Amino acid sequence: MNSAVSTENKPLNSKKNSFSFNIRDYTLILALVVIWAFFAILTDGVFMTSRNLSNLVRAMAAISALALGTFLIIVSGHIDLSSGSVCGFTGAIAAILNVWFEWDTTVSIGAALGLGIVIGLSQGYLIAYRKVPAFIVTLGGLMIYRGLLIGVTKGITVAPLSPNFTAIGQRYVPVLWGWGGAAVVVLVIWILEMRKRRSHMKYGFSAKSTDRTIAKSLLFTAVILTFVAVMNDYRGIPIPVFIILTIVFALIFLVSRTQFGRYVFALGGNVDAARLSGINVELNTMVLFVLGGFLASVGGIILTSRLNAATTSAGDMYAFDAIAACFIGGTSIKGGAGTVLGVLVGALVLASLDNGMSLLNTNAFWQYVVKGVILVAAVWFDISTRTKKV
Repeated sequence: MNSAVSTENKPLNSKKNSFSFNIRDYTLILALVVIWAFFAILTDGVFMTSRNLSNLVRAMAAISALALGTFLIIVSGHIDLSSGSVCGFTGAIAAILNVWFEWDTTVSIGAALGLGIVIGLSQGYLIAYRKVPAFIVTLGGLMIYRGLLIGVTKGITVAPLSPNFTAIGQRYVPVLWGWGGAAVVVLVIWILEMRKRRSHMKYGFSAKSTDRTIAKSLLFTAVILTFVAVMNDYRGIPIPVFIILTIVFALIFLVSRTQFGRYVFALGGNVDAARLSGINVELNTMVLFVLGGFLASVGGIILTSRLNAATTSAGDMYAFDAIAACFIGGTSIKGGAGTVLGVLVGALVLASLDNGMSLLNTNAFWQYVVKGVILVAAVWFDISTRTKKV
């Protein structure tokens, strides 16, 4: 029975783990480089300035939070259409408590995060234990929480927030903290890569050569240090970006180093085999939606604080951008495969398109057209490459 779990877990225990790349990853990175080069040329270099890149990654933070939660749900074989509405609704609740009721920032945010967990729990229960399809439950959630958003805000903008609240979305991590965090991350990557190689050799699995391990670690080191240098060249790493990066590394650990992470991929690979292997399918499914609700509320806090207001349109279309980020980032539409870093790069691709076309004063409708084309192309590429392997 345990063999079923290990078989479905190939994305975690083979070359498809969180710190590895395959043909999809290379194609995605190449596409991102092409997009950046294209906009850099057309904007006479403005796109690549540290100020614009800082604004770009800060703007993508809210979508990234939703996408990371949606990623776990898609990998398990489900879908979440409600994350955008949950994002807007929980962000509005935090703003109302902070502005209208003058609650402390910490308490307001805690209440919003708790609400996100409750929403995820209720939806997850209906999906896991009542067997209502996730598509229907979350489609209903999309409409319910959009309606509640308009209702609780009375159709008006809730603003301005307290300075401590807006600091979350508008301020920056001190330069020294940025370098310190980068040093810690780099050290962890080197340790994990070396430990993984020694572990493979110890148990007789094929292991990368020392040169390849070092080269891979150096590549990640270069990317991290370059990112921090660019951010610090402006004002430092934006706090919302720091929050998202923290979530990213937590999820990488969750999916690659914990039993629950292996269960997530097993559910998406073959739910019947997972059940026969002793996995509590219902409980794990519900937990996934709880995590999705929590991360949607994190996105709501980031969005509300960045805008310094809660609006009735907050989070509109965010669920679809989150889903698109997952598929563009290589998450299989059939479930059972995908990477956390791929989702982050997928969100970066979408944010780059929005940012670049905004700099070029492109008509808004073209942004939807371009993102739609890229989404269809990404899913087609995913299906075609997986079919060829079979």
